[in-house]
Amino acid sequence: MYTADELEQASRIVYAAMPPTPQFAWPLLAGATGCECWVKHENHTPTGAFKVRGGLVHMKMRKDRGETGGVITATRGNHGQSIPFAAARVGIRSTIVCPVGNSPEKNAAMRALGADLIEIGHDFDAARETAMEIARERGLAFIPSFGKELVMGVTTYAHELFRAAGELDAVYVPIGMGSGIVGTIAARDMLGLKTKIIGVVAEGANAMALSVAAGKPVSTNAATTFADGMAVRVVNPEAFAHIHKGVDRIVTVNDDAIAEAVRIYFRCCHTVAEGAGAAPLAALMQERDSMKGRRVGVILSGGNVDMPKFAEVLQGKTPAA
Repeated sequence: MYTADELEQASRIVYAAMPPTPQFAWPLLAGATGCECWVKHENHTPTGAFKVRGGLVHMKMRKDRGETGGVITATRGNHGQSIPFAAARVGIRSTIVCPVGNSPEKNAAMRALGADLIEIGHDFDAARETAMEIARERGLAFIPSFGKELVMGVTTYAHELFRAAGELDAVYVPIGMGSGIVGTIAARDMLGLKTKIIGVVAEGANAMALSVAAGKPVSTNAATTFADGMAVRVVNPEAFAHIHKGVDRIVTVNDDAIAEAVRIYFRCCHTVAEGAGAAPLAALMQERDSMKGRRVGVILSGGNVDMPKFAEVLQGKTPAA
């Protein structure tokens, strides 16, 4: 999917703004999962999530091409932090559209990064449609949540993981719009590894699981989960093509299992995971028996969970979607 030169270019851009994130094989997590479990800590980026890598690469390459006009995108929060973080570094103005009722703390973070924030629509996909309309009205460049340069950037986290941990038996990756898992597949293939890439979706936002089962993109009428980073009901066709070709399987987990995985992360690793970030661990726990004794990676894609929801989870509850 990418050449070595493209990866090197992406790495230079990413590491000019941030250091590589850590990956640790936590002993307590090994006891909980029954396997050698490597956590890729993308909750340790400057924006608290993996998406910043793609934003950095895309905005730098956009500036280098002379495309310096304003940009707009839609988000539930992590992509919407990556774009203004990266846009500010290259002097480009950003507008972010998020759905009504979006995470107040993610909204505050996006504003703090300099974005013009618009709240409209009942979910991510409705916000995305509105963002495209605003782009046409205001002459802004619309940045989708999935694209070649975005994936180039996030591929760097998978290379870091494989360089440190070697050839793992499997890696569990959460799926929202698909850049994270496609980047992991691309890194696996570039390095010639046999690692199985396992996608993870929420039970209430399972469009990608339905699509892979059907062999074609399938949309759903709703995406209902407190793991807002995975709350997508319309599948990106390009992402689907890469996932369908390169993924071993898709695992579906419910919100109770995701909440329990958040608690396990805090108990075993003293780290904070948002719902989407904890979903891979939830999937591994669900497949614990079949993964016993193996070397497994889980992508903790972000830690941007609102404090009230996190407090609710730590009290043994599952937040409402």
